[in-house]
Amino acid sequence: MKRVAIVGAGCSKFGKREDASMQELAFEAVKKALDDAEVTTADLDATFVGNANQFLTNQAQPGALVTDYVGMNPKPSYTVVDACSSGSGALRAAWASICSGLHDTALVCGVEKMTEISTAKMTEALGRAGDTRWEVLPTGIPNPGAYALLACVHMHEFGMTDRQLASVAVKAHHYGMMNPLAHFQKKITIEDALKSRMISYPLRLYDCSLVSDGSAAVILASEEKAKEMTDTPVFVDGLGAATDTVALHSRTSFTGLKCAELAAKQAYKMANVGPNDINVACVHDCFTISEIIAYESLGFCERGQGGKFVEEGQSYIGGKIPTNVDGGLKSKGHPLGATGVAMAVEITKQLRGECGQRQVPGAEIGLSHNLGMHGTHAYVHIYRR
Repeated sequence: MKRVAIVGAGCSKFGKREDASMQELAFEAVKKALDDAEVTTADLDATFVGNANQFLTNQAQPGALVTDYVGMNPKPSYTVVDACSSGSGALRAAWASICSGLHDTALVCGVEKMTEISTAKMTEALGRAGDTRWEVLPTGIPNPGAYALLACVHMHEFGMTDRQLASVAVKAHHYGMMNPLAHFQKKITIEDALKSRMISYPLRLYDCSLVSDGSAAVILASEEKAKEMTDTPVFVDGLGAATDTVALHSRTSFTGLKCAELAAKQAYKMANVGPNDINVACVHDCFTISEIIAYESLGFCERGQGGKFVEEGQSYIGGKIPTNVDGGLKSKGHPLGATGVAMAVEITKQLRGECGQRQVPGAEIGLSHNLGMHGTHAYVHIYRR
């Protein structure tokens, strides 16, 4: 099997980007990735675009629009739609196309423009990624409500506390302050988080990720091509993916996410590593409970111990496995289709030692964990310097 490497990486500024359309946001990240790899679009074979929700921009064929705007026509264009994990799905598809020999190089871009519609329309659009017949439309369960249910069960079964949830938010903002691309660059305390208004019990305002605009891009190449293009390739050596039920009421367990556990096992086996080999991780913290469950799904700690893991500082730099030291979805922002690719950008830069004051010393192996909806899809990728 061919090895595939990231040879270029770039990310736009996340936030309320009134200065840019969706395709302009995409170009911002793509330009950075091209410059990073010191290539042009003429050197690339295909484009893979992750975009989660066409309702947000009223634009069908977002992938084709991005491909056209960044100058990749007439080369093939592929669009991946997997809710919040669309970017990771695009990365996996591009990896497979190179691994198979179909392409030698590929551009992967994740992009989402989310802030141009009202909160009510946003809630409806995102909710449609859930089971609209049995859960979303009859009961009105939005994403915060779904993750709040998981948090309640975790509290009941394992004794997780509000303070442990708040510890995730405090860490996210601590590192988001160090990331110039982050949407929300504001330091908060445990008390700030616990005093913020309730959104869906037990999740408060600071337990929830931001609605953001943004994009991210990476350039993939076969091992042979990668060695011609760069002295610092970052190989994607392990990939795992799994799918669970869309409806929460069809799940067999509410204390974890089975698809994430399965995806992690696949990725670890393929890369021939285990949880203790991971030096830096980006995990899907759309809500603080999601990060706590991610620690457990990935084997960073035992089931039920995720709250203790973060409260003890084990996911800070200097702890057992530094996690979301770019601010995560919680502080950096969560432009849906961009999120999975932005994780790949962050891990690439960490493994190349380019993250400044939030650099994890000596990082050689990284992991990204990206969920679609409330655990319907899960992608886990393992990267090696």
